[in-house]
Amino acid sequence: MSLLKLSFLGVLFLSTLFLCSADVHHYEFFVRERNFTKLCNTTTLLVVNDSYPGPEIRVHRGDTVFVNVHNQGNYGFTIHWHGVKQPRNPWSDGPEYITQCPIQPGTNFTYQVILSDEIGTLWWHAHSDWTRGSIQGAFVILPAKFEPYPFPKPDADQTIILQSWYNGDYKQIIDQALATGTNPRQPDAYAINGNLGDTYGCPNDTIFRMQVNYGSIYLLRIINAAMNEQKFFSITNHSLTLVAQDASYVKRFTSNYILINPGQTMDVLVVANQNAGQYYMATRPFSDAAFRPVDFITTGVFEYTNSAGGLNASLITLPVINDTSAVNAFVSRIKNTRVPQNPRLNVPADSRINRRVYIAIATNNLPCTGSQCLGPDRLAASLNNVSFVLPRTDNILQAYYNRSINGVYTEDFPLNPPEVYDFTGNLTTFNRQASSGTRAVVLNYGDAVEIVLQATQLGAGGSHPIHLHGFSFYWVGTGTGNFNNQTDPRTFNLVDPPLINTVHVPGRGWVALRFFANNPGVWFMHCHLERHSSWGMDTVFIVRNGTTPRTSMLPPPPGMPRCT
Repeated sequence: MSLLKLSFLGVLFLSTLFLCSADVHHYEFFVRERNFTKLCNTTTLLVVNDSYPGPEIRVHRGDTVFVNVHNQGNYGFTIHWHGVKQPRNPWSDGPEYITQCPIQPGTNFTYQVILSDEIGTLWWHAHSDWTRGSIQGAFVILPAKFEPYPFPKPDADQTIILQSWYNGDYKQIIDQALATGTNPRQPDAYAINGNLGDTYGCPNDTIFRMQVNYGSIYLLRIINAAMNEQKFFSITNHSLTLVAQDASYVKRFTSNYILINPGQTMDVLVVANQNAGQYYMATRPFSDAAFRPVDFITTGVFEYTNSAGGLNASLITLPVINDTSAVNAFVSRIKNTRVPQNPRLNVPADSRINRRVYIAIATNNLPCTGSQCLGPDRLAASLNNVSFVLPRTDNILQAYYNRSINGVYTEDFPLNPPEVYDFTGNLTTFNRQASSGTRAVVLNYGDAVEIVLQATQLGAGGSHPIHLHGFSFYWVGTGTGNFNNQTDPRTFNLVDPPLINTVHVPGRGWVALRFFANNPGVWFMHCHLERHSSWGMDTVFIVRNGTTPRTSMLPPPPGMPRCT
């Protein structure tokens, strides 16, 4: 029997094993305001179960999770289960006005989160305005019962959530920026698991400490939950071995740092093999855009049992904020691995691609209307020069399901840029005006899809983390400059492309993605730099039902929130 057949049978066996032993879990989320004191300042935040970050969901591969969300706050919101494919179940995916209306104050809604082949670390977060800044938490998917790790079994694991901290309400910050047409203000600090560390000058701030034993192996589950900041992360004097990204295993490689985009998750092994002591873990932002985040370094402590002595800030080693070479060196090493625990490699071949979408990413201007505008134009963002507008009278999924799309959305998102120009050239004099609309891409069930995402220098330029709901996709190509559809496909990696849900689109460059449209429903695609998504760097992919009940959407559950 061939190795390929043996590999497939191994995947089939594991899939059958974990599906047969799948469990059902129930969680209760109570969302309400609570005061937090950081930077010697007290701030009121909307959080889950009184904690920041919120409670960790910890289940096994293939399980089903029901989360009853009670809104005890003052405004509506939704929750998204980032990276969970939700097969045939867009009703519980969560983006506001895309797949549901907000959960209104004083009401509750139960999400059914259906896991399939995801393995490793994902996360959950609010998907309304900027409320994900405080409503967020880890979603840990352990191997199925009797399923081994494809790497040395860790002695313990630790979740590391990288965050943006604002002295103020996250929703009010973006509401004010949108009303005035300006950039939202910068964060006041960055955090690790809700702790600001020892670099900001407030003596009452706490620092995250991870206790370790010499010789032990630890699995770090790293989540970038920051609002607008790509992040470097390192542990002084220790090597990090990447083993998974976005709940899919990758070929192991070792680095002194990682680069993780907002929305992404990475599973990293670290061996406690240094002299007993206290070592900084540290994070700082990366940016290759004209508008850069504040360059704060936030610290935690990797602390050996029974260690003594202090810490030395000069020992922190991180790439500088604009080190694109460090980013490219790390990102280029991420490859798929053909282990039985991963889904069977299923990259659409060139001959099978029947839907190609070429999308130019830009920041733009639109006319500013309203009494609070500070100028005639407001900041906007777009995909193929369409700045996405959220509907307010209904959500797109319900309108699509009811076949009542008039006035909610249109099915005419441009599959190519409406104007071809030198996307990565000097565009300082180029017209930055965008159009606006709620325009979707419609795919047939089973379509073999290729999406090329082209960064542009329009506006501030820079790189973008683009996230697609409902799917993991193969990241098959990347390059600098403007994508050439004749020569660049020859460089595509169709052998071991990583299977991810959030991709790093490099500044002045492009990426190519491929997947099969085998998950019927309405699925949001957007930049995970939150200000860009708020400005309209979004679109929707609608996958039509197949020809059988098992290839068609599930019906809506009872109690779906209503738009008011």
